Amino acid sequence: MMIHELTATTGRYKNRKRVGRGIGSGHGKTCGRGHKGAGSRSGSGGAIRASREGGQMPFFRRIPKRGFSNALFRKHFSVVNVKVLEERLENGTEVNADILAKFGLIDDASLPLKILGEGTLTKKFSVTAAAYSKLAAEKIVAAGGTATVAGA
Repeated sequence: MMIHELTATTGRYKNRKRVGRGIGSGHGKTCGRGHKGAGSRSGSGGAIRASREGGQMPFFRRIPKRGFSNALFRKHFSVVNVKVLEERLENGTEVNADILAKFGLIDDASLPLKILGEGTLTKKFSVTAAAYSKLAAEKIVAAGGTATVAGA
């Protein structure tokens, strides 16, 4: 047989491993699982989860759990600085979360929008947001624009 005589399908399909079919098959008795241990048991799927530590006390149970975490109660905002509004938007634009998402300035328009005061502002904007830093609201108003709190 020459290499040009091989078809495209040669070697593509492998016979499946038939386990538990007697000692002569090479996959009898323990069926390739070895003896004892988690890998030999039914339901193990051949894999042991990464957090498994044998009989040792698991890491998460070893470490102390004290104090308070605000992670469950924290309010997440889409944040934009006034310098970004100055650079990317036209004078007189009505600014809200949907407009900023359309321009690619925020990722998620469903989150409440917060405007921060970094940078200078010379253009006049009509801004509607859920929250403002004190400095941002001052800069927007000083430039001749309006800073409206959404939902108020």
